[in-house]
Amino acid sequence: MWQAEWVATRLNEAGATCELVPMDTQGDRQLNVSIPEIGSKGVFTIDLERELQHANIDVAVHSAKDMPSELPEGFEIIAFTKRERAHDVLVTNKSGIDLNQELTIGTSSTRRQALLGHFYPKVKAVSVRGNLNTRISKLKAGEFDALMLAFAGVHRLGLDQMIDYEFPLDTFVPAVGQGSLALEVSSSIHPRLRNTIRDAINDVHTERCLLAERAFLHAIQGGCSIPVFAYASWEQQKLTLQAGVVSLDGGRMVQFSEYADPNHSTKLGNSLAQKVLLSGGKEILTEIKQQLNHD
Repeated sequence: MWQAEWVATRLNEAGATCELVPMDTQGDRQLNVSIPEIGSKGVFTIDLERELQHANIDVAVHSAKDMPSELPEGFEIIAFTKRERAHDVLVTNKSGIDLNQELTIGTSSTRRQALLGHFYPKVKAVSVRGNLNTRISKLKAGEFDALMLAFAGVHRLGLDQMIDYEFPLDTFVPAVGQGSLALEVSSSIHPRLRNTIRDAINDVHTERCLLAERAFLHAIQGGCSIPVFAYASWEQQKLTLQAGVVSLDGGRMVQFSEYADPNHSTKLGNSLAQKVLLSGGKEILTEIKQQLNHD
């Protein structure tokens, strides 16, 4: 709701009249199982796309990291909001968390679980679902020592004081799109409304970065159950992309970093994906898919 209200405020400022339509998605309703177990690519998007298709809503507001790399026919992303700081953080009731000690950390992300396994083998990652307030309630109840979350969500809800540790971007590379919102519409939207939304919301710098990240995700055929990561940033008029894949247990990781002209962001993502695949990433992905299907 914070995300939708933020977008509505920007659109109101641009002269549009907005009505918020709160919705639960498949991913919101099935909290008793992990995201990979649900088995659907668009667990946070399918329900909203149905409303777009039936013209019950004009635009759907998503966390960009929840968007599949390939949208169903008839839908498109027309805007990305300016990116918040994209790194991961630890939220805890304690202070001075030591990741080199035996700890239990709650997270619903296979990427975070795998990266914790890679860098901090003594840490035990446990799956936790629900909105941020629900997860924090579980933390306060002592179900784990800390929660691993995106800084953006914690910051937006004004809970910065609970952050005990901030993971560096160059080692704990975030999920594709983390820190930004994506606005999805039906391709049949009126061009004037499409332009109004895009002009009011889209941040060109963020868009170039996320196009590179999403191109990487698409080329490597990653999804929400695959521990793939990618982060693009602007550096001296160049677009730098760091991306890769890590095995579920964190034992093996393949990643590279390349840069290109920002106008070639999609090409950069595709190029880096091929490099990762040819350098052992393909074998890691095959193993991951076999493990997930077996489970």
